[in-house]
Amino acid sequence: MAQVPEGGGGGGGKGKKRAKKGSTHIDMTPMVDLAFLLLTFFILTTTMYKPSSLQMTYPVPPKPDDPPPPPTQLSNAVTLLLTKNDQIFYYKGEFRKEATEKGPPTTLTQTNFKDVQKLLVENNKQTVAKLNEVAKEFNEKKITEDEYNEKRKAIKGDKDNLKAIIKTDADAKYRNMIDMVDEMDISGIGSYGVVDKLKPEEQALLDVEKAKL
Repeated sequence: MAQVPEGGGGGGGKGKKRAKKGSTHIDMTPMVDLAFLLLTFFILTTTMYKPSSLQMTYPVPPKPDDPPPPPTQLSNAVTLLLTKNDQIFYYKGEFRKEATEKGPPTTLTQTNFKDVQKLLVENNKQTVAKLNEVAKEFNEKKITEDEYNEKRKAIKGDKDNLKAIIKTDADAKYRNMIDMVDEMDISGIGSYGVVDKLKPEEQALLDVEKAKL
């Protein structure tokens, strides 16, 4: 608190008396107590930051006596190549270096993170519609949360759904891969893989497109 000591009158004797100026003293003890009280309050009520990590599930390697797995069908798959300047190049189906009976040689199409979600949803319409229907049932409380999660998992695990392969080259940012994995969940793609190395023929095609950026 502020204290102003009272002073006496001016000097004695004859003549005009001058008022003696008092000095102001501020007691900072209550201010210090308040600061420590606020500090303690914020320490006890603040949620500490917990670092998050991206969890990736890798397939179990086959045993030596296991039969060879059937060839992977890529007819309903999209391969996304992430590169510099937050750009994405993609192609659908299998990669063909040259024209075959299945179709012409593979060419890359350019997109970006602003438009890639629209691309994925457009090629995965049926799955997205089913997921939206299940979400509607859950919001209307027609099914429980456990039933909702089970149905969502079953829909995304359908073998006929769109599949995605995410590949990054040396110029891609780590953040780009994380963002793309988030897009997989938003677009209802339950089967996807992340590869940090491109095939030589894919890299050759990508280098041609990167030169135009």
